[in-house]
Amino acid sequence: MDGTPAEIAAVIEDLKQKEEAGPATQRKGKPGRVQLVDLIGQLIEDGFFKKPRDLAGVKTALAEMGHPWPVTSLSGAMLDQVRRRNLRRLKDNKRWVYVR
Repeated sequence: MDGTPAEIAAVIEDLKQKEEAGPATQRKGKPGRVQLVDLIGQLIEDGFFKKPRDLAGVKTALAEMGHPWPVTSLSGAMLDQVRRRNLRRLKDNKRWVYVR
């Protein structure tokens, strides 16, 4: 390493201050409020969509997690996940189902 002990100590102190300040990129919104995108992402990571799931199933899973969301809000968020290619949307008996 190059630098004097004082310079190295200054860099370490600067890093500690940045670490205490928290992450630089946080989601916008009210502090402590859970975003629907994050909840759906958690369901994807947990393997919930290994089987085809309809919106009612997603609504029930979110409610079991303690986050009740209306189905009208879910449809747009799920379509967004399809557009991002995180999920696929298939037609099953005249209704849409979502699968990983």
